[in-house]
Amino acid sequence: MRILVWHVHGGWMEAFVRGQHEYLLPVEPDGGPWGLGRGGREWPVNAVEVDLGVLDPDSVDAVVLQRPEEIAAVARTLGRRPGKDLPAVYLEHNTPKGDVPFTIHPMADQNSIPVVHVTHFNQLFWDTGSARTVVIEHGIPDPGHLYSGDREEMAVVVNEPVRRGRVTGTDLLPGFAGVAPLRVFGMGTESLPEALNLKDLGLSGERLRIAGDVPAAGLHQELARSRLYLHPLRWTSLGLALLEAMHLGMPVLALGTTEAYRAVPRGAGLVSNDLEELRSFARRLLDDPDDAYAMGLLAREAALERYGLAKFHRAWDELLADPGTGHPVRRSFLGTEHHDAGPGPVPPSHDEERTHP
Repeated sequence: MRILVWHVHGGWMEAFVRGQHEYLLPVEPDGGPWGLGRGGREWPVNAVEVDLGVLDPDSVDAVVLQRPEEIAAVARTLGRRPGKDLPAVYLEHNTPKGDVPFTIHPMADQNSIPVVHVTHFNQLFWDTGSARTVVIEHGIPDPGHLYSGDREEMAVVVNEPVRRGRVTGTDLLPGFAGVAPLRVFGMGTESLPEALNLKDLGLSGERLRIAGDVPAAGLHQELARSRLYLHPLRWTSLGLALLEAMHLGMPVLALGTTEAYRAVPRGAGLVSNDLEELRSFARRLLDDPDDAYAMGLLAREAALERYGLAKFHRAWDELLADPGTGHPVRRSFLGTEHHDAGPGPVPPSHDEERTHP
């Protein structure tokens, strides 16, 4: 299949483009949200940058939409209407905002484009009316069991923690810094020290170790050295960094919000909304590296079973084979042509946490 999909959510795309199809990524000279293409990522050659202005409309087998505006963009540039002339699904990455739980999804009450949620929590909380919905949970490229936990500290991955504030649990960080140092990764974290001002709370500035925005390979190596992973986010879908940490073999602490209870099984750490309980448990793991290591093994086992790439791609293949729009796709998953349009072999080619391009 040849699937048109914009590079919107870099972490999710890391998994999606590793399937067996050809992924057409719109590119524009100035990049940006409508033309990032591969964004410099080291993705397989079947992730192909395309110029929508010259793309053969009949060469596209399906489109994965991620923003309401993409429906009009596809119709305008390809002359094919998603859900009408072109098989389409709408992928919803995020938790609802606004008047929760009454937030109406932009694709509500239509029957031509299924809505795909990345968690069961999101499916439950978004009001999609009569629209068909499906849950396809995240897939994570396995970074391997890298955990050592040799640093007696907690790791946190959060993007724009000052701007997002309570959404990401930024206000909770000083309480955890009182237990042990926090090594914080992510975009916009350089402004955290001034915003939190730990010295006024009687804490040393050394309790906040800002690592910044680190590329995935380096991030995994650095994360795996921290004794445990802390997930203080109140209202995001399900941070991919949490699932990556579990894959690394890290024990995790998480607030009992959104999908965390499903993601983190008993024995892999602690999920709770009792902050004192979380802090006490953190101290226990910091003092007992063997216990932390054993819990990390359970975390990795659970993550591989639920969020492995094979399961993720199998679910997407089944949906895209017949998205339920009345327009089954026109190619087999083995790449056999069912029509004459389209190019030949694939040529070589150059919020949430971990969502940035």
